[in-house]
Amino acid sequence: RALMGLGPQWVEKHDLSSLKVLGTVGEPINPEAWNWYNEHVGKGSRPIVDTWWQTETGGHMITPLPGAIATKPGSATLPFFGVKPVVLEPESGKVIESTEAVGVLAIADSWPGQMRTVWGDHSRFVSTYFEQYKGYYFTGDGCRRDADGYYWITGRVDDVINVSGHRMGTAEVESALVAHAKVAEAAVVGYPHDIKGQGIYAYVTLMHGVEPTDALRKELEAWVRTEIGPIAKPDLIQWAPGLPKTRSGKIMRRILRKIAENDFGSLGDISTLERRGLPYRSRLGPVHRTGLIFSAGALCPDGRDLSCTWQPEADTCRIPARRRRATC
Repeated sequence: RALMGLGPQWVEKHDLSSLKVLGTVGEPINPEAWNWYNEHVGKGSRPIVDTWWQTETGGHMITPLPGAIATKPGSATLPFFGVKPVVLEPESGKVIESTEAVGVLAIADSWPGQMRTVWGDHSRFVSTYFEQYKGYYFTGDGCRRDADGYYWITGRVDDVINVSGHRMGTAEVESALVAHAKVAEAAVVGYPHDIKGQGIYAYVTLMHGVEPTDALRKELEAWVRTEIGPIAKPDLIQWAPGLPKTRSGKIMRRILRKIAENDFGSLGDISTLERRGLPYRSRLGPVHRTGLIFSAGALCPDGRDLSCTWQPEADTCRIPARRRRATC
């Protein structure tokens, strides 16, 4: 998605003839990014291996076999050999036997490479992965299984927001935003809303060369209304030059959620945060003026520069004195 935001010219100036198979890991890839990847990097002729697995699983669990099975944009496809995934009803924990199913992804039996404990805290290992749904390994992910038995990962089950009594996955709103031609990446979280209970806060990274404007913000709001419905329209859209990610490319939504909630004192462990960026909010600005500041410089929503210098020894970003009181 980040590469897509820079435009195809960055790909086309390189010789890709040696590529045989393309991979994608870290997060579920939305169909729009999958198709771009296939067209501009794979040239429509290299299989894309979109794998689902976790650090805890020790290896791929759901994955296409390149050249052996048909792929679908956005689907992790079928279980790997010996892996027995099931789809559970979130509330009852019952296995959904029908081929087509939507629910919680769990694993029925053990497999080679499975983790055995959490170092020094075995009770945490049991409570996290096995207590909620007895007899199954709880992955923490939601999924959809289609008529062909293909699995589609819909995101973490805790990435669900309740807007005016309607539960919706943030991945659905993110996918709608990224389907817009001017959007490269999007991350959606919930935040406290006086009327709705939870509001929809969207961080949006635009395609290279696209300028953030109020008109575009309204255009994206209308776009999501059309794609999903009025209930899914973002309450706040924050322009973000980039998103905080782990070194493996996963968006750290936990940090984005804290920023959206105006909670800056408990960001938690950021040791896995890729060091090109860190959360930032002007002390004088309200929550909807939250931004991300980067070692290469950052922009406020209105386009003003807040460039800074990354200081790894202090684990912070130093803003030049003349800009320290600048606010978004």
